[in-house]
Amino acid sequence: MALVIVAGFSLNIVMGRSSFSAPPLVHAHALVFMGWVAIFVAQNVLATTGNLALHRRLGWLAAAWMMPMLVLGCLVTVNLLQQGRVPFFFLPLQFLVFDPLSLFAFAGLTVWAIVLRRRSDWHRRLHFTGMAMLLGPGVGRLLPMPLLAPYAFEATFIATLVPPLIGMAADVRRSGRIHPAWLWGLAVMFGFLLAVETLTYGPLGASLYTAITAGTPGASVAPLAFPPFPPGLPQP
Repeated sequence: MALVIVAGFSLNIVMGRSSFSAPPLVHAHALVFMGWVAIFVAQNVLATTGNLALHRRLGWLAAAWMMPMLVLGCLVTVNLLQQGRVPFFFLPLQFLVFDPLSLFAFAGLTVWAIVLRRRSDWHRRLHFTGMAMLLGPGVGRLLPMPLLAPYAFEATFIATLVPPLIGMAADVRRSGRIHPAWLWGLAVMFGFLLAVETLTYGPLGASLYTAITAGTPGASVAPLAFPPFPPGLPQP
């Protein structure tokens, strides 16, 4: 999963779709989120090699690390929305809903994993599923998103299901059964999907969009209409 995220953002840089001239908020967001990827990899290495003392200490740092992730992730979403710069293959209101909700789903699964840290079977599977909730931005940069509209969000969500499904298959191969942590993790993921679709097309989402974009360039962008394709990009 870490490789998918790194590959997605690296491809964006190579293709010229990202720039180091982005605002400081975007750089802070990138550093914090890539920091989490590094922590996730380090924690897996420490657990696998048996260095549980350091694993536990780093785990408390990881718990604190989630707060700036949530704050910066939401701020970047709001900033893009207010500037009217939502990616053209997403509905603006859908983007407003799914970006923060994916972070809260990730945080919920991660906190649950921390609570069950003494039950390693649950702990590692919940962490794994929580990390899958962060795959969207990386996966989305590898998929042909313009060609997937108007279902780009749903296609990305399906891709994020792959790692937990692989974990479930590995359980079946080893023990002949699926550990219940996977099922609870998938329930959270599908609950996230249901919440996104409900809020996107419901009055609460519309009211939230109006309140956040009021007095900004984003107020002129229709919440449930796809933004125009960038100039020079052929439309499917």
